[in-house]
Amino acid sequence: MKEFSYTLKDGQGLHAGGAGRLVSEARNFNSNISIVYNDRIENLKRLFAVTCLGAKKGDFVTVRAQGADETEAANALENYFRANL
Repeated sequence: MKEFSYTLKDGQGLHAGGAGRLVSEARNFNSNISIVYNDRIENLKRLFAVTCLGAKKGDFVTVRAQGADETEAANALENYFRANL
């Protein structure tokens, strides 16, 4: 399993638009990918689950990838977070 943690910097946090693009990015990988926020663990490939987290600017999230392409998934998603969220 590969994981990274990130503090959201986008003023809108994980709003619908940003979450939609994040979910699309996660779906590029075969690994199981989850996001952890406030003791909740949700599937990062499910838009409704991600938007319902309610994560806002300044909130701390952890992303976990587990599977054949976990390293590539974690690296790509971390880069996505840094560039967009």
